[in-house]
Amino acid sequence: MAVVDLLELPALLPRYAAVVGLDLGEKTIGVAVSDAGRSIASPLSLIRKTRFTDDFAALTKLMESREAQAIVIGLPVNMDGTEGARAQSCRAFARNVLRVKDLPIAFWDERMSSMAINRMLIDEADTTRARRAEVVDKAAAAWILQGALDRLRNARA
Repeated sequence: MAVVDLLELPALLPRYAAVVGLDLGEKTIGVAVSDAGRSIASPLSLIRKTRFTDDFAALTKLMESREAQAIVIGLPVNMDGTEGARAQSCRAFARNVLRVKDLPIAFWDERMSSMAINRMLIDEADTTRARRAEVVDKAAAAWILQGALDRLRNARA
């Protein structure tokens, strides 16, 4: 497979197949997963980054446990729409995945996802700073994946 436009993703998958969403940070990878009908995203896990080989092995194990067949990666686009070093790092991660596994990967603009999650955890959940640090990346992955799932649902309507 390859990196595809998000709207092409459903045609490449069985009718019922989960998708994982990733929030790629400098030290961690937040992982979320959809249900098989691709309606709801849920935070799943946090992978502490070490080497790509180890990171991908952990991701593969999570994907297999949920029978996920595609990846949506949050792309940290700058506010003016340009791509910086972090976005290029995400694209490099996708290229590395495709070198070892044949599956569809799509990107989703993640602008403001971590900020939105932090605000929600502070304002609505009254979460401590230490607890936010534990959950923000996987919650951001769920935010990213839910945005992509909503876009796919709206495209069908």
